[in-house]
Amino acid sequence: MAKVVILSGSVNKSSRLSGLIRHSQQKLLQSGIVVNLVEISELPAEDLIKANWDSVPVKEALALVEQADAVIVASPVYKAAYSGVLKTFLDLIPQKGLENKVLLPLFIGGSIAHLLAIDYALKPVLSALGATNILGGVYAVDQSVSRQEDGSFELAADVAGRLDNTVARLTEELAARASAAAAPAAG
Repeated sequence: MAKVVILSGSVNKSSRLSGLIRHSQQKLLQSGIVVNLVEISELPAEDLIKANWDSVPVKEALALVEQADAVIVASPVYKAAYSGVLKTFLDLIPQKGLENKVLLPLFIGGSIAHLLAIDYALKPVLSALGATNILGGVYAVDQSVSRQEDGSFELAADVAGRLDNTVARLTEELAARASAAAAPAAG
């Protein structure tokens, strides 16, 4: 069974980014994929800042990344880049820690002006960590995700459609990998 870990670089669980994360998580679960969510802001801040490799919560989060077949990297855009919270965690991932994994970026920002933050800010860091299969990702603007009174989120139709297509692509990638891994065993 495929495993996906979602790394949330948001400092607020009720941010609009959570709408993108929850939607993706639900689609993956419906496909029978095991999904773990790492809320990086919930990890001990001092351990992240001081790169405390002995921190149990940090070790557990890094183990989820190591065991995952795919990693969704989700972040709000601040100052034309991903959040500092996300950066502190990415800095703890070993040099080739994202090798042989499918990566899917999910970003949300105040305007379309930061659309290229995925390509220019995040992808070089993911590549430095060994990632070679980075899907196109989804960038949404804040106005396309509405927070509902019950705490849920409603996504604009175009964002939901793009997210559904991208998550389907991720699911296909994982199925193809599983099939390729099973083929030699069958022969």
